[in-house]
Amino acid sequence: MAASTLLSEEDLLCPQCSEIYCLPVLLKCGHNICKVCLQKFWEWRGCRECPVCRTVSAPGRPPINLALKIAADEYQVQRTSSNQEVCFFHNEKLKIFCHNDEEPICLVCQTSKQHKVHECCPVEEAAQQKKTEISAMLESLRKKLRIFNKTKEHCEETKNYIQTQAHQCEETIKEEFEKLHLFLREEENTRLKALKQEEEIKSRVMCEKLENIKDQIKALCSTISDTETALRAKDLPFLQDYKQTKKRVKCNIREPECIRDILIDSAKHLGLLKFGIWKKMANIVTYVPITLDPNTAQSNLKLSEELTQVQYSSKQLLPDNPERCTSRVCALGATGFTSGKHSWTIEVGRGKDWYIGVAQESIKRKSTVFLNPAEGFWVIGLCNGDSFWAQTSPRTKLTLKQKPETITVKLDYDKGKVVFLNAANLTTIYTFSDRFTEKIFPYFSPGLYEEGKTSNPLTICPLTIKVDVE
Repeated sequence: MAASTLLSEEDLLCPQCSEIYCLPVLLKCGHNICKVCLQKFWEWRGCRECPVCRTVSAPGRPPINLALKIAADEYQVQRTSSNQEVCFFHNEKLKIFCHNDEEPICLVCQTSKQHKVHECCPVEEAAQQKKTEISAMLESLRKKLRIFNKTKEHCEETKNYIQTQAHQCEETIKEEFEKLHLFLREEENTRLKALKQEEEIKSRVMCEKLENIKDQIKALCSTISDTETALRAKDLPFLQDYKQTKKRVKCNIREPECIRDILIDSAKHLGLLKFGIWKKMANIVTYVPITLDPNTAQSNLKLSEELTQVQYSSKQLLPDNPERCTSRVCALGATGFTSGKHSWTIEVGRGKDWYIGVAQESIKRKSTVFLNPAEGFWVIGLCNGDSFWAQTSPRTKLTLKQKPETITVKLDYDKGKVVFLNAANLTTIYTFSDRFTEKIFPYFSPGLYEEGKTSNPLTICPLTIKVDVE
């Protein structure tokens, strides 16, 4: 304690960092430096110089100045435990606030060497200023806390929805595989039944053949036995029965014939078995060139299990993930394109309102946008059941002789064209010409519907599946 009272605050300041000593070490030249400050200085200089007088220190670790360390530690303790309103060094009231050191000081401190050139002001004025400053910082922290709490809620909702999604996908996969299993079991039973029927028919034919042969063998055995008995008889009796014996021996028994194609037709049952089943499966399997992405669908849209149909429905609780479109009632395709030619056909039916086409990946999904190429949309639509529009800027009214129920969208990415055709007669409805610079996705927006009424869905038409052999 005596050591610390003999030292002023200036004596306890490190000449390198100007803070109260933290683990001071004593150099050969007699100067004291914080151990961490000295190590950083030496690393920066690349030599073992004293930061104060540039004297080169001896090799090895400089010793810790234990007395100075104790004095600095005691000063720190006294400084924090002493009366907060009185200066520790001068026992004067703390009426001034030093902006440079960001601490209250007394009037004597203000005139001292340490604070003489510092910016200072009265404690009351500084307190008001710093409270305003801290309040602003605190409000910023509160705002961040609200954001984090909201993000936490979204994360929890998303986590629960991921589990729901996984369960729904699992159930759908099981259902689809059960349909395939059922088809395979029925096909297996049909083929086994046909094999069994062939086996029964051919076994019955062979049984009848065997019975016939057995009867002929029995007759031949009887004739042979009777003839042998006649041959053993005396001459006169033999000759007396000669005509009858001769007649029996000359009986016309044809030799047994081989039955052709009596074996199981293994080639019919086993030949190309897998290919035959696969080809037959084409009748129960559908293929569409694109599917919908449920993670982009607005919360009022309902998608079919195989993601080939979308229609307006009651609102669902869905996470507001970055991909989801919330500003418009729409959904995007699951596959985007960056080159090549692509086409798909959509059944729009007799809906009163719908929009179809393509949209670029960077469209604004959370804020209101106009459906036009400048905003990244190349779409056409039907409004109020009677007017067709190409969503240009300004939009273009389309005059159609026939109201289409199925529309083919043809995208030529490299040439920058989107063509809409009436699938019934292949007449062109409208063509967009532009230049694409990013990934393009199919765009679907079914019409709204009034409560209690069924909405008209947009359906991606399946393609014809052909199993060909080259």
